[in-house]
Amino acid sequence: MNFRQQLHPSWQQVLAAHLDYLDEIESRISGQSYLPSKELVMRALSYDFAKARVLILGQDPYPNPTFANGLAFSISPSIEILPGSLRNIYKELRSDLGCSIPKRGDLSPWAQQGVVLLNRTLTCRSNESNSHSDIGWSLFTEACVKAFADTGGVAILWGTKAQEVAKYFSEDRLIVSPHPSPLSAYRGFFGSKPFSRANAALAVSGQKGIDWEID
Repeated sequence: MNFRQQLHPSWQQVLAAHLDYLDEIESRISGQSYLPSKELVMRALSYDFAKARVLILGQDPYPNPTFANGLAFSISPSIEILPGSLRNIYKELRSDLGCSIPKRGDLSPWAQQGVVLLNRTLTCRSNESNSHSDIGWSLFTEACVKAFADTGGVAILWGTKAQEVAKYFSEDRLIVSPHPSPLSAYRGFFGSKPFSRANAALAVSGQKGIDWEID
């Protein structure tokens, strides 16, 4: 399937004005090798838009072909070695909510509850972080973020690239911190309590919180 066909029908409707642009991005990298694999590129937007409640926004896919799977920060459940960013996310999860640290890195249980695990750039070259930042993804993902913001959802923006779209969210629906990467997590990611704060913001509007516990 091409990129637009991977979108959930609800996302196709919401992004109708931007699908030709998505086709252009796909054509720019056609024939090239990139991560994640083609059929997983739009995975974050393959869930029902109507159920989206929280956005977790990162920078770009893991440049390691073993890790990248189309959901920001997530990896395949079959992989036992966790990338550094995900290890730090789990440390903060334990610190924030007292959750046990999961042994696997599959975050799809979050996505199934309405957490949009999106990156600002949705592809990259293998072993080259941020290598597709200049092919137009930021404009497309900004449209995704704006559509989500218009629903009144809660945004968790990790890192400077993600925080470029903070303007779309009111302060009470916005949680920002440095990226959980080992290079920046100690600059304010640890202790930011994004999970409890997101649930608190959902509760204010009468919405059920996310069960952040992962087996």
